Amino acid sequence: MNALQGVIDSHCHLQDPKFDGEQEAVVRRAREAGVSDLVVVAYDLESSCRAVELADSFENVYASIGVHPHDAKTLTPCGVDALARLADEPRVVAIGEIGLDFYRNLSSPDRQRQAFRDQLELARSRHLPVVIHARDADNEAFDILSAYAASVRPEWPKDRPLGVMHCFAGDLPRALRYIELGFLISIAGTVTYHNAAKTRAVALDIPLESIVVETDAPYLTPQSRRGQRNEPAYIVETARFIAELRSEPFEVIAESTSANATHLFALDRVPQPAGERR
Repeated sequence: MNALQGVIDSHCHLQDPKFDGEQEAVVRRAREAGVSDLVVVAYDLESSCRAVELADSFENVYASIGVHPHDAKTLTPCGVDALARLADEPRVVAIGEIGLDFYRNLSSPDRQRQAFRDQLELARSRHLPVVIHARDADNEAFDILSAYAASVRPEWPKDRPLGVMHCFAGDLPRALRYIELGFLISIAGTVTYHNAAKTRAVALDIPLESIVVETDAPYLTPQSRRGQRNEPAYIVETARFIAELRSEPFEVIAESTSANATHLFALDRVPQPAGERR
């Protein structure tokens, strides 16, 4: 299936234990719903390996590898080396999700900063985009990414984004600052929540060429399915909500966000696995 024939879920956790034994059925339901591609995003070393395994098992499923700030305390130099080896796998399309989370501080701020910088350097060395998690740490995350952008820009393709702000929850001015820096803004099912006025303002007013959509499955289920496990199939609901919000045809939102994700992750240049499991 061509990426522009459906919606791309740019961020899901298909390797999460909540999907154990059901990945084939989940991928099938996504395709039946009109989802063309999935990017399986990791959060630690084990989930990175599992993301690569899933990408090697299904056509149009891709992997992003990395260690979440919650688990930054587990990332040793040997772990960075292990990620570097995984980054050379042909179906790895990004480094992430990485960043800073000062809301829970499950790893100390210093360990988070070190893991963040180490993984940004890995992304730079492999010319891969980054998937950024920033919670209660926007100012510091922006400063680190500003320095990163300045250092990597001379060697980066001129029109390709540096990465994506995962499940963006900031306001419109901050979104525009990230866009100017060279990042896309990812809108999740949270845009459908009744108290999501700030996220809706971002989804409405930023340029369409700067938006990708995600489920973060099995988390952040859209409003109509709250209380259920989220699935990549439900990304279509989020895309339809954004279409209504922007007074655009659904097909325009689906095609544009898919084109943005394809360009960000260079999905059109990734070889498909031989002998897909069905």
